[in-house]
Amino acid sequence: MPSDSPRQPLLLINVVGLTPALLGAATPHINLLLQSARIASLQPVFPAVTSTVQASILTGLPPAEHGIVGNGWYFRDQAEVRFWLQPNALIQGEKVWQTLKRELPGFRCSQLFWWYNMYADVDAAITPRPHYPADGRKLFGLYSSPATLHARIEAQIGEFPFPAFWGPAAGIASSRWIVDCAIAEFQLDHPDLQLVYLPHLDYCLQRLGPNHPSIADEVRAIDHEVGRLLRFAEEHGAAVMLLSEYGIEAVSQSVSINRLLRAEGLLQVRQSLTWELLDPGASDAFAVVDHQIAHIYVRHPVDIARVKALLQRQPGIERVLDKTEQRAWQLDHPRSGELVAVAAAGHWFDYHYWFDAHKAPDFARTVDIHRKPGYDPLELFVDPAIRFPRLRVARRLLQKKLGFRYYMDLIPLDTSLVRGSHGRLPASEREGPLLITNCDLPLPQRLAATAVKQLLLQHFLGHPYTDLANAKEHTCGEPSQ
Repeated sequence: MPSDSPRQPLLLINVVGLTPALLGAATPHINLLLQSARIASLQPVFPAVTSTVQASILTGLPPAEHGIVGNGWYFRDQAEVRFWLQPNALIQGEKVWQTLKRELPGFRCSQLFWWYNMYADVDAAITPRPHYPADGRKLFGLYSSPATLHARIEAQIGEFPFPAFWGPAAGIASSRWIVDCAIAEFQLDHPDLQLVYLPHLDYCLQRLGPNHPSIADEVRAIDHEVGRLLRFAEEHGAAVMLLSEYGIEAVSQSVSINRLLRAEGLLQVRQSLTWELLDPGASDAFAVVDHQIAHIYVRHPVDIARVKALLQRQPGIERVLDKTEQRAWQLDHPRSGELVAVAAAGHWFDYHYWFDAHKAPDFARTVDIHRKPGYDPLELFVDPAIRFPRLRVARRLLQKKLGFRYYMDLIPLDTSLVRGSHGRLPASEREGPLLITNCDLPLPQRLAATAVKQLLLQHFLGHPYTDLANAKEHTCGEPSQ
């Protein structure tokens, strides 16, 4: 049943990687929205990565307060690096729907494919969640709340194309399915606020870089899917707020921080069968890399200055922030590393810590986002050295179908393949994220990501909000040095 909210429903559509520079001939549907809507430059928090920016949008807080310091971090008490976790309770601070549910009895919120989606106190949620049988297989699947929601929707629109959501086959099919899902879920649940995550541009921009000639076709593909949602919203009297989390900049090479630390005797590995595993609990210093930023965890305070000086001398690293400097960047949270490195323009950080490729762990050549001690964009590629990749995939899928253990070893180790990355603050507003809305709200030309929550509150509550342009102004760009 629809709620008693006094305001019209709102679709918050997250089109990852969309920037003003990508708008134009390839975005006719978004251009049509702009005829009746307004646009603002969205100033991201640092680091400009998925989980961190999403948490700031939902809470109105910088990472120093909500605690999502990246897509993953080092759990010191467990001596483990963990990426892409899902429990919503990891986000500290009140989320926008919690405020609205308190103020508006009966308010309904749906969250579709945004991160930290499990066990959120929303009315409907769907998120990717594979199954892992005891025999070592990985079976694609979804998690939803209510538990039957994803099965009801898949019965209407077909199964979620999981390989198209992440990995070498990632592409428009997953975003198209999510649009179908959003339409079906809205008709089922009638939410007041529906959060929708469309990841397509993230894939092609990292693979090819923002300046590749084929990017226009990829932008046109996601614009078509956004257009379907925009038409649906108009037909159902819903407002829309379309935004992005970050822009992706062109890169040409990576920096292997962990190899640098290992060469200095600071990083330790454990011999495991025929390969090497990072041993964070035994290491004096190691890096948890995440696109263009890296949290460096230093076990002994006496080593911090030495490690910082070492990293500052490394080409491809623009700056290294200690805990005092992190405070100015609103990143000084206990989950952060003792140091945070920022890549120089045109560079990104890989997680590689081995010197001999034959010693690389078995998961390095697979899509395995939870086992790797850092983000790995090479999971978007098939190793060009494999002569017949389709044949190898077919063989592995046959093993899977027959119930055998299988090893989907398709991923390359050549970091030069990656052409786009993010995490640094944008060099210009044209290359940064944006926000477009047809809501009747005051919208400045530049808007902090931490102010989006207040926009949403004002839409539903009708309360005036002052000083919108300056809210959390220190998150709108690099701090003065």
